[in-house]
Amino acid sequence: MRSTLPACAHSESTKEIQSKMALKVGVMGGATGTIAKAHLDKAHRLGRAIAKSGCVLITGACPGLPLAAACGAKQEGGMVVGISPGLSLDEHVFKYHSPAEFHDVLIFTGSGLMGREIVNIRSSDIVVIIGGRSGTLGELAIAYDEGKLIGVLTGTGGISDIVADILTACAKDTGAKVIYGADPRKLVAKLLEVYQTSHYQRPSCFCADASFAEAGNHSGDVEIDPVCGMQVAPSSAAAKRTVGDKRFFFCSTRCARRFDADMNAFVRQEGAHV
Repeated sequence: MRSTLPACAHSESTKEIQSKMALKVGVMGGATGTIAKAHLDKAHRLGRAIAKSGCVLITGACPGLPLAAACGAKQEGGMVVGISPGLSLDEHVFKYHSPAEFHDVLIFTGSGLMGREIVNIRSSDIVVIIGGRSGTLGELAIAYDEGKLIGVLTGTGGISDIVADILTACAKDTGAKVIYGADPRKLVAKLLEVYQTSHYQRPSCFCADASFAEAGNHSGDVEIDPVCGMQVAPSSAAAKRTVGDKRFFFCSTRCARRFDADMNAFVRQEGAHV
């Protein structure tokens, strides 16, 4: 049977789609053991800052520092999503002894404590590391290996205070960007600035194909979509147009249709000769 979805359902670029969605900030940190009150307070202020910025907070639906961040976000009126290791609410609460309060949504992965880490990271546009031990180290490794934008809230003990040394030892360029800061509010503001001005162009290693990445390394191999301004590799453009002596490349068919509807204006803007 032929799909009855409207034609526009698949025509938007990822940039256009992203602009309509709230950014998701994952808070990954220590869940067990003795946690200093000062560190819990920082996590709480981190959650408030994330919510106040209009972002969705994602946690591993666990106790400790992520729960303190979830509490802060809820008190600020934000949305909190928890990625549970369990198959159900019963498993989440009774098998994994994990909290349900302060979360608007719980996603039941059934993947266990380690398995859900991948879902945590891939569901987050930005990842923040706070405190933590081996589990947080695993989440840091996934986020770094997959080219995420990572914030490290320093002065919170555990993994967060040695992230720089760990990544230096890795000696691997993955495209990840790491921002360090001791003040939760300032760290969130800096992360959003970096994401919105540059990192959104390739937010993870899965968001650019080889032809685009290669084109970006060679002058002249990247064109600018005249409608939305996005960089486009000619070999992977969603649509192309030729007007006189000028070729135009588009990131999406939607941009191409907008160009077609007002072609003369865009042609004059680009200085093409018909």
